[in-house]
Amino acid sequence: LPVAGRAKAPPALKRGRAGPRMAGAARRRKRIPEPGSNKATVKGRVVKSAIEEYHKKKPVNHLRENLKYMLKGRLVADKAVTEQVLAQNRGRKSKDQPPEKTEKKQPEGTVFTEEDFRKFEREYFGVP
Repeated sequence: LPVAGRAKAPPALKRGRAGPRMAGAARRRKRIPEPGSNKATVKGRVVKSAIEEYHKKKPVNHLRENLKYMLKGRLVADKAVTEQVLAQNRGRKSKDQPPEKTEKKQPEGTVFTEEDFRKFEREYFGVP
């Protein structure tokens, strides 16, 4: 007679195995480690100098070369062409549009001369 609680468990519930997938995982765990797979070793590592790293990352001032380059060419583009390029690169939003230029009103000049004013003064006020 079988003892109570001692029945055979189905193979899927046996400890350490949960089907064919687990067999492959166990095999992978048992595999012999290959040389060079351990990344924690110091062997073959190049020590970087902190000063070299600092110099590599230090910002470089290109102002002199840029000024030489800019001053070298004196070709000035046509104003219409530059306006066209700027218009193409401008966004379509209202904030990207330049403010409309309002024409300045010229102060209206008088048609009367100083002599005309004196003559009018004499005639109107009676001052000789």
